[in-house]
Amino acid sequence: MTKNWLITGASSGLGRELAEQLLGRGDRVVVTLRKRGALDDLLAQHNDRLHIVECDLTSADAIRAAVAQAFTALPRIDVVVSNAGYGLFGAAEALDDAQIARQIATNLTGSMQLIRAVIPRLRAQGGGRIVQVSSEGGRVTYPGFSAYHATKWGIEGFVDAAAKEVAPFGIDFLIVEPGPTRTNFGAGLDHAKPMSVYDATPVGDIRRAFDAGHFEFANAAKTVDAMIATIENPTPPLRLVLGKSAYESIRSSLRKQLEMLEEQKEIAFSVMEDE
Repeated sequence: MTKNWLITGASSGLGRELAEQLLGRGDRVVVTLRKRGALDDLLAQHNDRLHIVECDLTSADAIRAAVAQAFTALPRIDVVVSNAGYGLFGAAEALDDAQIARQIATNLTGSMQLIRAVIPRLRAQGGGRIVQVSSEGGRVTYPGFSAYHATKWGIEGFVDAAAKEVAPFGIDFLIVEPGPTRTNFGAGLDHAKPMSVYDATPVGDIRRAFDAGHFEFANAAKTVDAMIATIENPTPPLRLVLGKSAYESIRSSLRKQLEMLEEQKEIAFSVMEDE
């Protein structure tokens, strides 16, 4: 059975791979792009099932207009994939105000506004599924990615709460948390101006590791295969971890958090009012 999809950030990376696979199997897809042209090759192959909408995801008005166009092109949309985003690297004090504002506007506020715009339409059609592409960076942190983590932790909190709000309307969510994946994420990474004082710190270590590619990368096509399989699960988990690095990092972090929480039980209970 074919499905109708809306995907943001489909010009490259996992978004493009997802659009390619869905179109290849016969689904109908609306994608949002900042500028037309990035998917001309796919449009030539699938012009009857691919609809392209220009959208600046840092503008709430543009997002609402794009969503309206998407639901005009495909009156029913089964799955909305909020995928647009990018990374920002640099020590927290090295980031400039414009970099922080753009990171938040794209990764956090843009995703929130997209979700807010589609919920009424999904509710009106009797339900649907919203997929938020986050990353392992929504559960764990690395030096040098403070602003990026702020957006990913933030959108995960937003989705976790919104999912509880709209469940009665037949709308559910899936948060996808990939680890390092063989895409163009590194090429699109924004960098703060390096500060030499951080060269011999964990920030410098991460920069050198990133530049050298010292990570275990997941395969993009396999990652999208797993995404699609989970999206089509009638009862998917709220969070989907993808990649060995992501699994191991998140598992280790959760264990440490639980250990620290258990150590604080006595002091946590000590502040309660006497019964």
